[in-house]
Amino acid sequence: MSDTPAKLWGGRFTGATDPLMDLYNASLPYDKKMYAADLHGTAVYTQGLQKLGILSADELSSIQEGLKVVEKEWELGKFVEKPGDEDIHTANERRLGEVIGKHIAGKVHTGRSRNDQVATDMRIFVRETLTTLLEYLSQLIGTIVNRAGQEIDVLMPGYTHLQRAQPIRWAHWLSSYATYFTEDYKRLKELLVRVNQSPLGSGALAGHPYGIDREFLAENLGFDGVIGNSLVAVSDRDFVVESLFWCSLFMNHISRFSEDLIIYSTAEFGFVKLADAYSTGSSLMPQKKNPDSLELLRGKCGRVFGSLAGFMMSIKSIPSTYNKDMQEDKEPLFDALTTVEHSILIATGVISSLSINKEKMEAALTMDMLATDLADYLVMKGVPFRETHHISGECVSRAEELKLSGIDKLTMEQLQAIDSRFGEDVKDVFNFEASVERRNATGGTAKSAVLKQLELLKKQVKGN
Repeated sequence: MSDTPAKLWGGRFTGATDPLMDLYNASLPYDKKMYAADLHGTAVYTQGLQKLGILSADELSSIQEGLKVVEKEWELGKFVEKPGDEDIHTANERRLGEVIGKHIAGKVHTGRSRNDQVATDMRIFVRETLTTLLEYLSQLIGTIVNRAGQEIDVLMPGYTHLQRAQPIRWAHWLSSYATYFTEDYKRLKELLVRVNQSPLGSGALAGHPYGIDREFLAENLGFDGVIGNSLVAVSDRDFVVESLFWCSLFMNHISRFSEDLIIYSTAEFGFVKLADAYSTGSSLMPQKKNPDSLELLRGKCGRVFGSLAGFMMSIKSIPSTYNKDMQEDKEPLFDALTTVEHSILIATGVISSLSINKEKMEAALTMDMLATDLADYLVMKGVPFRETHHISGECVSRAEELKLSGIDKLTMEQLQAIDSRFGEDVKDVFNFEASVERRNATGGTAKSAVLKQLELLKKQVKGN
């Protein structure tokens, strides 16, 4: 007899499969990372079979011990893959039969299909991975928030269109990305609720023929509930799409975060300096220090976007219930989850170890950035903002005509020639610290407002 294991579905077929088809069909090279989820699912499923009387207590005990042996082999890297192991389910069941005997092992699949088995494994694996990402993301947010609190007194230009706009706090910039990542954190928790529903006990598509207790299976596998329709249970991959979308949106935020820091690290800006651990040099130019960590974070964003787009094309027109197209869910999802995990850790390392140049940040502040403050000064004297906006613009234009270094260099006579309502107290406008402190409404740049932002972010992550 051949040592090649019999296929789980092979009874109806008499001819040999094209070897290339075997390779094309196999998923073990990438789905074996779900070995623990698959073995856990089988352990609980066989308990459900024992409750039905399909397995005896002794048979269940033998199966449970055998599953532990198989899991240990995977953990120690001693599991021997064999030809015919199409996927992790086939491989585990084949090895279980070798450990405890094929007669007993042959009962573990009773009433179960690979359709509900793979859906269960995927949801367990994704749940555990997303839970890990939640923890790592919490650490990233905490690192940013703590840094913001320590460096709250540093001022820098805020930009629109990459043009200097208004003065802000460095901590306010940090808080902006902590806010993006906190929204990602909250979305991830919501996603976990939808992921954590059990398809097990739905069979191939039509339900379980022996009336297995699906609620028992769900509870013992750590699920929050069961998917109520067996057709949906085996074919739903919305949780994969949502996971890929979440990964894509998070990576979009990471990419923008990276782009800002790349710009700020250039010699032209000089606001930040990356630690050597997250930089590389040039093979030709010895003076170079390249922000490769940030460029890779930015670049891998496209890779994750591609995973989402590719999988959406794979499932856009498949008919109802299970189709083999769905096997294309694993590689893009696994790759995206791994990429995001590494990206969170790298981003945490970058932001925790970079140094800032306070002097350069504050030297980049220019008086023209206070033009809006000049307009606000007149607003407080009762002048309509549309009018003050025009007056302030005239002041900027006049300073440029006179080749002055800033609008603060205009004399009182020159200011009053533009508008007679300017008084001596206008000089108080030309102060960057005062400018950021004036914006003390919720979400603003005032120290009190930024500290309030940071406290809220801490509560939102810690409270969840």
